Amino acid sequence: MFPHLMRHLHVPRCGRGRARTRPDRLRGDKAYSSRAIREHLPDPGTTAVIPEPADQTGHRKRHGSRSGRPPAFHTVDHHGRNLVERHFNLLKHWRGLATRHDKIVYRSAVVLHPVVTWTKTLSDTR
Repeated sequence: MFPHLMRHLHVPRCGRGRARTRPDRLRGDKAYSSRAIREHLPDPGTTAVIPEPADQTGHRKRHGSRSGRPPAFHTVDHHGRNLVERHFNLLKHWRGLATRHDKIVYRSAVVLHPVVTWTKTLSDTR
């Protein structure tokens, strides 16, 4: 799923120019700290801000100098992940999105959900 998402990444620029397709940083939680995820980063300059789980830390320490250095991690930058996590939790209120049963219309539901949420907030303020 991760390589598919990275292929469809397009961040529009504020002014002129093509949309960006390579992020500067990739923020994630401990579930995405595998070597495979880090190898799928689109550019060697892309920094992965993903903490290392305790089991991987222990495994690396048991193997000593053979296992290499720990992956780079920026604690302050990692705290920005909280905002993204909260928005994903809002998406999970839709059962089809939380369980991913509707694989065919999954992307359209992801686009439709913010529109419905925004419309509800407009009607609540009036």
